[in-house]
Amino acid sequence: MVQVLNDIRMLVQQALIEVCGPEYSSFDPVVRFAADSRFGDVQINCAMQLAKTFGKAPREIAEKIAQALPQNSIIVKTEIAGPGFINITLADAYIGTCISAMLNDSRCGIPESQKHDIIAIDYSAPNVAKEMHIGHLRSTIIGDALVRILEFLGHTVLKRNHLGDWGTQFGMLIENLVDTSWDLASDHQISDLNALYQEAKQRFDTDPAFAERARKRVVLLQSGDETTLKLWRALIEESKRHFAEIYHMLDVTLEESDYYPESFYNDMLPGIVQELLGKGIAVMSNGAVCVFIDEITGKNKEPVPLIVQKSDGGFGYDTTDLAAIRHRILDLHASRLLYVVGAPQAQHFAMIFAAAKKAGWLQEPVRAEHVAFGSILGEDGKPFKTRSGESVKLYDVLTEAINRAFAIVHEKAKDIPLDEQKKIAQAIGIGAVKYADLSNDRVKDYVFNWDRMLSFDGNTAPYLQNAYVRIKSIFRKAGLDESTFTALVDTFAVPEERQLALELLKAGDYLHQVERSLEPHRLCGYLYNLASLFHAFYEKCPVLTAAPHDKQRRLALAKGTAQVLELCMGLLGIHVIDRM
Repeated sequence: MVQVLNDIRMLVQQALIEVCGPEYSSFDPVVRFAADSRFGDVQINCAMQLAKTFGKAPREIAEKIAQALPQNSIIVKTEIAGPGFINITLADAYIGTCISAMLNDSRCGIPESQKHDIIAIDYSAPNVAKEMHIGHLRSTIIGDALVRILEFLGHTVLKRNHLGDWGTQFGMLIENLVDTSWDLASDHQISDLNALYQEAKQRFDTDPAFAERARKRVVLLQSGDETTLKLWRALIEESKRHFAEIYHMLDVTLEESDYYPESFYNDMLPGIVQELLGKGIAVMSNGAVCVFIDEITGKNKEPVPLIVQKSDGGFGYDTTDLAAIRHRILDLHASRLLYVVGAPQAQHFAMIFAAAKKAGWLQEPVRAEHVAFGSILGEDGKPFKTRSGESVKLYDVLTEAINRAFAIVHEKAKDIPLDEQKKIAQAIGIGAVKYADLSNDRVKDYVFNWDRMLSFDGNTAPYLQNAYVRIKSIFRKAGLDESTFTALVDTFAVPEERQLALELLKAGDYLHQVERSLEPHRLCGYLYNLASLFHAFYEKCPVLTAAPHDKQRRLALAKGTAQVLELCMGLLGIHVIDRM
């Protein structure tokens, strides 16, 4: 709960005014939850910085701040450690009051951010006429988790699914469809389109005559030729059906209204080129219109061109991305732009952002960030592929996840009706795939391993889901409806109770960390620690057989744990399950 840190921050700021003067009333005292319980509950880390300003030893500054803390019922102990850290131990009654307030709050006591942004987030971005594959997984679920968290914290989020539906590849695909007399009335599947695309690509690469006709087909598409447009629209509609199926299986929030294909920006492209030329930002180079960024060079220190118009007059994705960034800032008034795209595109986005700054579109306080992520690897440490070397289809991965989870559920919970088993398997299987991705540092590669992600031990979704199941089981056995349970927590009998209670109050801090860093694995790490502490509490502290006062307190802690697990896992796009 961020409120804990805010309460301590207010006390410390009062002390700073007394020690350093009124001009320090808004100074950030750097208040954080202690990483190690041996060093108290909360840590204040400002003494080192203040020591440089006042020319005194950090410990001396820290001691004065600690002595100047006003009388309060929140802090029971302060201790100076190391070079000048102030370690604070919170009063049990204060922790209990925070827990009690949390029990009756659907947000678990987590406030919205003080400043609300309009955030445009670009993620998923599949290509029309191609099946989504494993390479689309990370962008889709990282983007979805960030959307959920940022919306929860009060931001206005503009979801942008940048579909690839324009360009040379559609010229070659449509020309191939014309050659094969493709029937619009037939019930075509996305797999059919995938095969036709591969066929068209082979013809384009090996048949110069076909390649020339394909380029002319692009011109027909861009000029609005009705025959070409009909085929293009058919490709899009079938692709959308496929995307919707995948998004439904993944349980992500993307809808058709969030689709902003390349074609959306097509009418903006000539204006982009003219504006860049008019401002002297773009120049002619070998017949093409290019932007050069001084600080970005290639091999031999040669400048790397950002091509905004090709020598044949066509436009590429560089121009489209420039149009998108201009539209989001100037038309939609976004104050933060996020691009959830693989790490290999780092240079591309560095150039796009630099060009947008030169054009005057991207200016403070507006921020543009490339939310880069690593690759998914197979057990051999190489990019995850099928045995034949092809990209693994995302539908196949998700289907296998559900089937593997069902086998586990059917073995563990044979007394549960079959329909419910299937729902539980869906939650476990999809949750396992998502969490395995989100729990890894997004900038790093990770190895895709079925056994690890579906394990009920370790840092996995099933481990977290099992903690929730245990809590639900406690309340079922007690015959209590936890939604009506409002017992107070005033003290703690054993360390496991206090550790669990204190961890519950940290959820908001971790959500705000994700808000700043755009790293969902921070929240995953928190949830794993919370679940681990609950399992330790469960083993150490009998609940239903405890004395009445202890029973009420432990039920309150169990309910609080369930609330935080359900809320935070939901913000990652992962469902909890009631029983197993």
